[in-house]
Amino acid sequence: MIKPPADDDANKPMPNDQALDFRTQVAELEFLLSTCDCLVSAQAMQAVYDRLAIQITQALHHRLPIVLVVMNGGLIVAGQILPRLMFPLEVDYVHATRYKGAKTGGALDWLACPSRTLSGRDVLIIDDILDEGITLKAVHDWCYHAGAAKVWTAVATNKRHANKAAGIQADFIGIDVPNRYIFGEGLDYHGYFRNLTGIYALPETP
Repeated sequence: MIKPPADDDANKPMPNDQALDFRTQVAELEFLLSTCDCLVSAQAMQAVYDRLAIQITQALHHRLPIVLVVMNGGLIVAGQILPRLMFPLEVDYVHATRYKGAKTGGALDWLACPSRTLSGRDVLIIDDILDEGITLKAVHDWCYHAGAAKVWTAVATNKRHANKAAGIQADFIGIDVPNRYIFGEGLDYHGYFRNLTGIYALPETP
């Protein structure tokens, strides 16, 4: 069993050089954010979640679905959508990633699978974005292999480009975004800024 740190350790100040590194990194990230474009405001995203919840409710309110959250980005989106779904459902998660904080994806790494049995159930996958769709398609197909009766997908954002994986599309799409490096609302910049409300994009290079 992992023991919590002793009170003396918890209150011990970090070394000066580490504190300086953190302050420098914070300053750099805050400056980066100040240079980015806000593509979708926080207020507009609330309207997006309202609409998604209405669409999901209309389709699934009588199906007793298992909602499968794709970690980590889907956590923020699910936190917005789930309280808007006023019908019986179960919640589980899967952790599969190709990015690990990088800008481009690599091989798919499965870190956690659902604990609930999906056999014979309707499953709603919630994720932050449909980009190339490789991860979402892998999770989608895995659910069917696990015996799901029907698999639905909901994403907060859909990136507009023609390079999506064959055979994948979302049943519920919040909002289309341009093919830029975006973050916020579950999407991250090197592991940071998932917590931001609204969708931001790195500055376009001339």
